[in-house]
Amino acid sequence: MDIDGRLTLKQLRAFVSVYKHRKLVTAAEELRVTQSAISVLIRQIESTLGIRLFDRNTRSLEPTLAATEVFGIAERVLQEVGTLVFSAREMTAGVRGRVHLAATPSTAAALLATTVGRFSREYERIRLILDDCAPNQFLSLIQSEQVEFGVGTPPLNEAGFESSPLLEDTMYLVCADSHAMARQAAVSWKDLRGVPVIAFRPGYGVRRLIDDTAAKAGIELNIVHEAGFLDTAAWMAASGLGVCLLPGALARKHAHQPVAIVPLRNPVVRRTIALVTKKGRSLSPACRIFVDMLRSDLAVGPPSDAD
Repeated sequence: MDIDGRLTLKQLRAFVSVYKHRKLVTAAEELRVTQSAISVLIRQIESTLGIRLFDRNTRSLEPTLAATEVFGIAERVLQEVGTLVFSAREMTAGVRGRVHLAATPSTAAALLATTVGRFSREYERIRLILDDCAPNQFLSLIQSEQVEFGVGTPPLNEAGFESSPLLEDTMYLVCADSHAMARQAAVSWKDLRGVPVIAFRPGYGVRRLIDDTAAKAGIELNIVHEAGFLDTAAWMAASGLGVCLLPGALARKHAHQPVAIVPLRNPVVRRTIALVTKKGRSLSPACRIFVDMLRSDLAVGPPSDAD
C-alpha cells in the first residue's frame, strides 16, 4: 500500500491527541479545531493506514492494540518535526549554524579581523571557519563548495560565479622609507619606468590590474621579484628589494614597518573587493548574518580613499 504523501502532520497530531484524551471534544479544544474536523482526520488516518485505531462508544474512544503500537511512532515523528522546526528557527535567528568562507591571508587580516572578532563574541554558538588560501585557490574553493562564499577579487569573465561589491580600494606604492620615492607626495605610473618592482605572480587579480594599468600608461614595469602573497611583497619592499603596488587597506596594514605609503596617480586605480559565491547557491542564515555585519563594518572602516 502506497501511503507516501497522504499521511499528514495534522492527522498525526489529531491521532496523538485523541489517543491521550480519549475524547474528540478534548482533542478539538487542544488543537483549536472543530470536533467534526478531528473526526474527519481520524477517519483519514485510519483509511490511509488501513487499520482501525479506535473503538467508539457513547462516552469515549478506546484505542485498539494497533493504535497503541502506532502511538509511540507517531509521537516520535512529531517530536522530530518539532526539533527540526526549532533548529531551523535557531539557525534563522543566528543562535546556531556555521559560517565557512575563503579569503587570502592579506585580505583576511586587512578586512575581516574586526568582523570576525565581533561576530564570534555576539554569536558564540555559530562555528566560524576561515580558509586562508592562496589567491589561485580562492575561486576553486567556492566552485567546489568547500566554502559557502569568499571575500576577495571578483572573477573576470568566469561563468559559474556571482559577486557583490563590498568595497573599492585605491592602489598605493609601498617602498622602504629610505627609497627615493618615499619623499614624494605622489607617484605617477610613468614614474615607475625602470624602477625595480616586486610584483605578484601572473594570473592573480592584483597582478592583472597592475599589468593592465601599466600597459595603458605606456610603460613596461621592471619586475625584479615575484611573490605569492601581498604581505610577502610588502616586507620585501620594506627590505629595500624594490617597490610594490598594494591596495590601500593592505598597504596601511604595514604602516608600522619602515615603509612609505605613497599615492599612485595618473591614473588613480581602484580595486574592487567583493562577496563571491557560486552561481545559483544561496547563503545560509548564519552566513547572511556575517555578511551583513561585514558590510556594516566596512562602511565605517577601513575607509575607501576619496582621492
